Amino acid sequence: VEIDRFGMAFGSVEGGFGFVPAYSVLGGEVLCFEYWDFPNLSVVVPLVSVVLWFTGLSGSGKSSLAHCVEEKLHKRGCRTMVLDGDNVRHGLCGDLGFSDKDRKENLRRIGEMSKLFIEAGIMTLTAFISPFIEDRDKVRGLMPHGDFIEIFLDCSIGICEKRDVKGLYKKARKGEISSFTGVSSPYETPKNPDLVVHTGSLTLDESVDMVMDMLVDRGVIDNEN
Repeated sequence: VEIDRFGMAFGSVEGGFGFVPAYSVLGGEVLCFEYWDFPNLSVVVPLVSVVLWFTGLSGSGKSSLAHCVEEKLHKRGCRTMVLDGDNVRHGLCGDLGFSDKDRKENLRRIGEMSKLFIEAGIMTLTAFISPFIEDRDKVRGLMPHGDFIEIFLDCSIGICEKRDVKGLYKKARKGEISSFTGVSSPYETPKNPDLVVHTGSLTLDESVDMVMDMLVDRGVIDNEN
């Protein structure tokens, strides 16, 4: 594993290739290595580097959709990075809690890091609830015009609660989790998102196709057809 000038750890794992923020590497051991099984892939920079900002309630499918879109982009030869709670909270924002103040700082750091990634030609896919319009608009303001693409995953709280794999909604209803978005803290629906994906009724494949079609329409990637 090597560290490049962008602070990324990269190398081969079981014949594939991947890279992660350098903070995930400790003493030569990869703690959280995002690995893609495309050993013969010739990586190229996409036509346009953008931030795909997936926002929605917990359980709406943000991380699942972001990772599936990333896989499609890799097959087209794009360099990408997915940022979500699983990797950001362990390092960059490990010192933050879940108060409104800490959530704002969490998104500010993510926005600044996303900006650095797209400046390096890496498409960045972020999967965070990011419940407040003001915070999302601040991140948009960091990017050149058109480089921030807000994707709202429209899924009712009823469906999100049924999907409650981690039992978070159940704990929130019992009062064991305070300020939980959708239960004891509000979610502000985007007024003019770049794309709305109804993940409560669409399949994952259909949702992925919507995002990919949007990227083609915006000239971010070429149409393969």
